[in-house]
Amino acid sequence: MPASPSTARAINDRLALRLLQQEGPLTAGQLKQLTGLSRPSVADLVDRLAASGLIAVVGESGEQRRGPNAKLYGIVADRAHLAALDVRTEGVAVVVSDLLGQVLAEASLPIGDDTGTGPAVEQAVTLVERVAKEAGADRLHTVGIGAPGLIDPASGELRDSSGLPAWHRRLVAALQERLPGARFSVENETSLAALAEQRDGAARDRDTFVLVWLGMGIGAALVLDGALRRGASGGAGEIGFLPVPGTTGLPSATDCDGGFHSLAGAGAVAALAAEHGVTAVAAAHEPEAAALVRAAVSLVGDRSGAGADRFLDVLADRVALGVAAVISVLDPGCVVLAGEIGRAGGDVLARRVQDRLARLSPLPTEVRPSALGGGAVLRGALLTARDRAQDELFAPPR
Repeated sequence: MPASPSTARAINDRLALRLLQQEGPLTAGQLKQLTGLSRPSVADLVDRLAASGLIAVVGESGEQRRGPNAKLYGIVADRAHLAALDVRTEGVAVVVSDLLGQVLAEASLPIGDDTGTGPAVEQAVTLVERVAKEAGADRLHTVGIGAPGLIDPASGELRDSSGLPAWHRRLVAALQERLPGARFSVENETSLAALAEQRDGAARDRDTFVLVWLGMGIGAALVLDGALRRGASGGAGEIGFLPVPGTTGLPSATDCDGGFHSLAGAGAVAALAAEHGVTAVAAAHEPEAAALVRAAVSLVGDRSGAGADRFLDVLADRVALGVAAVISVLDPGCVVLAGEIGRAGGDVLARRVQDRLARLSPLPTEVRPSALGGGAVLRGALLTARDRAQDELFAPPR
């Protein structure tokens, strides 16, 4: 059944907006060429989008031709302002951008363990308000939030977890109260890191891969056939609970001690470094385990780095145990090592894990380090906020 004229116009408008988003400012002639629409149809959609305030003339093409230069049309970037939050156990980071994702202001704030729930929430909300003001945003259209822990797939809310500060769960409600009219999206930090690596990082050329988060905790995010898979309860990728050889017990439904976490979590990495005589001075706000891995990597190839080499070898053995179990079920072809420890290990750790996987599994698997560093979660949160805002603003009127 052919589309009605109004539906056809809406489809054409959305196509033009996506092209302007991806390609930047375009002339009407360029839109005609890229969309395949007739000249009158392009003229009509340009008029409609301009009248709705979504696009505007941003310059001239500058082409050498007879007659006046063609007008360049671009998306009105300040039509909506977006915010992204990376909510960590020890603090929060915030960025505010325009509709096209251009960062306008950003800041971070440490929140100590001894800070009460109320003061912690107030500090975090005040930070968001301050950054929005610095960005010149009178109101925020959409806020993307990345946080550790399980996200309920039905409600989109953080679930109770004894391992996370109480202020995490209170933060979203406080933001909703102080930012009326804003839309909110909450996602697990590992999932957001995977989305960012897929769009802008180490997995740009992959539609199927697994991101393994090596940090204070252990987790994974699964991107299969281009889509993030969260599982029936939102717990897909909770590999910290994965039973693996080499631990002193088994994990339980409420405690991942005895699981993969006991081999490759931050505490286990720090203890392993001590066994091999690896020491480090952490940079500001750098987790101890990440500093130890970074120090060991810096000694690779140095005559005095035998202990560091052995430490990285054993760490790679441990990481490969958990990753081998994942790839035996999913066969993703590519694994990205992220999180503080994965980033600190970089190519050195990734190559060693890949070598061990080649011996453990018949499934060919490339192991890559994160390409986005510590900003992956924040980048993922901003991308999800931008996508949601554009889906709403670019949608045809009902």
